[in-house]
Amino acid sequence: MQNLRLTFHGAARAVTGSCFRVETDHGQVLVDCGLFQGSKTEKELNYRPFPFAPDAIAAVILSHAHIDHSGLLPKLVRHGFTGPIHATPATVDLAGVMLPDSAHIQEIEVEQFNRRAARRDRGKVTPIYTRQDADACLALFRPQPYDAWFSVIPGLRARFWNAGHLLGSASVEIEVARADAAPMQILFSADIGPDYKLMHPDPEGPSGVDYLICESTYGDRDRIDATADRRRKLLADEVRAAMHPNGALLIPSFAVERAQELISDLGRLIAEGALPPTPIYVDSPLATKATRVFAKHHRELEEGAVLMKGLKSRHLHFTETREQSIALDRIRGFHIVIAASGMCEAGRIRHRLKNWLWRDEGTVLFTGFQAVGTLGRILQDGATSVRIQGEEFSVRARIRSLDLYSGHADGTELRDWIKARLPIRHDVFLVHGEEAAMEGLAARLTGIVDPAHVLRPELDEGFELTAMGSQRLAEPMPPRLPPEKVARMDWHNDVSRLILEINEALRASPDERTRGVLIRRLRRALEAENGA
Repeated sequence: MQNLRLTFHGAARAVTGSCFRVETDHGQVLVDCGLFQGSKTEKELNYRPFPFAPDAIAAVILSHAHIDHSGLLPKLVRHGFTGPIHATPATVDLAGVMLPDSAHIQEIEVEQFNRRAARRDRGKVTPIYTRQDADACLALFRPQPYDAWFSVIPGLRARFWNAGHLLGSASVEIEVARADAAPMQILFSADIGPDYKLMHPDPEGPSGVDYLICESTYGDRDRIDATADRRRKLLADEVRAAMHPNGALLIPSFAVERAQELISDLGRLIAEGALPPTPIYVDSPLATKATRVFAKHHRELEEGAVLMKGLKSRHLHFTETREQSIALDRIRGFHIVIAASGMCEAGRIRHRLKNWLWRDEGTVLFTGFQAVGTLGRILQDGATSVRIQGEEFSVRARIRSLDLYSGHADGTELRDWIKARLPIRHDVFLVHGEEAAMEGLAARLTGIVDPAHVLRPELDEGFELTAMGSQRLAEPMPPRLPPEKVARMDWHNDVSRLILEINEALRASPDERTRGVLIRRLRRALEAENGA
C-alpha cells in the first residue's frame, strides 16, 4: 500500500483559510487554498510563505469559489504552482470574477496602507498577489462536472457532489488506489448548505467512506425551521422595523449568492405588496459581476426564475463606479444598501458604516456568519463604539441579525448529513468551526460515531491515513499559529478597544484637571513598562 498523508493548513479550529494537503507516493494535491479572515493575527498568515513548496503541488481541487476557499490560489501561482485547478463549471465562472476582484482589493488596500505608513515613516508592504497573478491562476482552471470521476495524479481520482451551499459548490470525494486492497475513500464535505436553501437542492454525498473531513461552522446551533414564505416574512419584518423617513438599512453581504438571494426576496416582497416600493442599491462591483454569472447559470438554480424576475425590478440599482458609491451618502429618504464584505472587513460596507453607524436612523442587518475578531462580530456582540480605518465611531444604529440566509447547515442538518454518509470506516475530522461549534457537533454525533474517532485537527497538523485508522505524524510540522491564537480576539483588537475606552474616560471626565490626572497616570504606566 502506498503512503497517504493529510495535513490541515487552514480551517483548523477556525472557519476560514480552507487548505488541505493530500500526499501520496505519486505526488501532492491541495483541496482548496483559501484566504484567512478574522483577527489581524490570523490575516497575517496570508502574507507568510506557504508551509509547503508551491511548485511541489501537482494539482488543486477547488470545492467552491468563496474567497476563504479559493482566495490564495493566485498566491500559489505567484510562488511557483503550475498544475491544473479542478472545479465545477459554475465555480470556474465565479472564480473568474472573484479572484481578480480579490487581487484588486489587495492592491488598493496595500496602496492605502503604504500612504498611511509613509506619513508615519514606516516601511512599505507589497500585495499578497496582483491582478496579473489572478489572471495567470485563471488560465489553470479545468472544469469538471458533478458525479463524474476525473484523474488528478496517478493513483488518485476525484469527483464532485453537489453541496447545496453556493452556485457550483461541491463536496470532494477522493479515491486513492491501493495494490493490496480496495481504494481508500476520503470525503471532504467543504461547506454544506442547509435544508430549504433558496437556490439549491439538498446536499448530496456518498456513503461508506474511510475518512470524512466535515465542516462544523454551525455545529452548536439550531436554526428556527423556516419555509421560504416564513423567511421572506421575517425579512419583511426587519425592513419595516428599519424604515425611517431619513434612514437606511445596511445589509453587509457576501457579494456572491447572499446578495443574489436578498435581491430575489426583496424584489418579490415589493412585487407582492408585502413591502412598499423601496430603492435597493447593490453597492459592490463584485456583486454586480457575480450576478451576471448567476443569470448565466439561472437554469441550474431551483429558484432561478425568481432571481431573474428580481433582477428586472425597477427598484434595483447597481453602483459600479467609486463616484456612484460615494453618491449613496447623499440619498434622502429610506433606502436599502446591500454591500460587501459580509463581515465588514473590507470593501464598500465600511464606508456605508462610517456614514450610518453613529445615526439613530440607521439599521445594520447581518445575514451571515461573523468570525471572531472581525468588525461584524464586534458589532454583533454589542459594541457601543468601534474604530474603522483609524477613525472612532459611536454605535447608535440598530444592530440586527437574521440567520436564515446563511449558506451553512446547522447542527442538526450536519448531524443528519454525516449520518447519511455511514458507515465511516475510520475517522471524522471536524474542520471549519470555532471551538464551541466543533464541540457542539461532536456531542451531536454521540451514538452515531465513536467519540474516539471524532478528531479536531490543529493548524498545520498532519496525519497518516492507514487501513487501520489515522495516526498523527511522528515528526509534526510546527504550527504557524499556536491553537490559543486561532479564532480569538488578538492584541490589535485589544488596542482598538483600549483606545476607545481611554477616549470615553477622557470625555467623561468632569474637568481639565481630572483629564490631566488620567493622562499623567497613563504616561507613568507606559514609562514604567518601557523601563524609562
